[in-house]
Amino acid sequence: MRIATWNVNSIRSRIDRVEAWLQRPDVDVLAIQETKATDAQFPFDRLRALGYDVAHHGLNHWNGVAIVSRVGIDDVEASFPGAPGWGEPSVVEARALTAVCGGVRVASVYVPNGRGIGDPHMAYKLDWLAHLQQHARGWVERGEAAALMGDWNIAPQDEDVWSMEYYLDKSHVSPPERSAFQSFLDAGFVDVVRPHTPGPGTYTYWDYTQLSFQKRRGMRIDFVLGTPAFAARVAGAAIDREERKGKGASDHAPVVVELED
Repeated sequence: MRIATWNVNSIRSRIDRVEAWLQRPDVDVLAIQETKATDAQFPFDRLRALGYDVAHHGLNHWNGVAIVSRVGIDDVEASFPGAPGWGEPSVVEARALTAVCGGVRVASVYVPNGRGIGDPHMAYKLDWLAHLQQHARGWVERGEAAALMGDWNIAPQDEDVWSMEYYLDKSHVSPPERSAFQSFLDAGFVDVVRPHTPGPGTYTYWDYTQLSFQKRRGMRIDFVLGTPAFAARVAGAAIDREERKGKGASDHAPVVVELED
């Protein structure tokens, strides 16, 4: 089974590319982030026409997560128990969606950005991650084959950014963020892609500005963290950097994982 994650940065703007890409690497399950669509706006019919079952969680034109699967989709759950909200009044955003696809529990996660060190959104990000970890660690403890897949908005290692000097006073690389990411590994989750796509210089995101992609000024912030039962089935993984090229590309590249039966 081939599963993937991709922050598409607006499904309505990039549905043509998503349709074409799904067929090229022959993907069975795709976790999508930043759909920027309500459920009413999401292109269910176009993805179903390709033979995929579709689940989407979108509340407005921000955030939004989806899972598409051609190996079944069951036990769909929007968000997760205890997820903190943002804003005043507090609202639980559309940042997580979980389903069982082909016997594997898949979570599409779009971690809050944090915006900047000391910003209130950073406290929200860390709180959100803490609650997600408390929920997901149960999958490890129960021996489930499960994966947290998506845009983590964290570069956990120095080699995951093109310049640590540039990012030192910015979000994504701060010690609290990296500690939050590490807490998932400490709970038993495994970064299943890195062994197959070693760095440095291996990225999943490149800003649209200042020719960042052409200058190889990227970040590695999209990850698949699997439980031990999931990790034991991983036969290979890749980052499809080619999909970041060309007109109308997302600023993120898809990340693909190959699972053995």
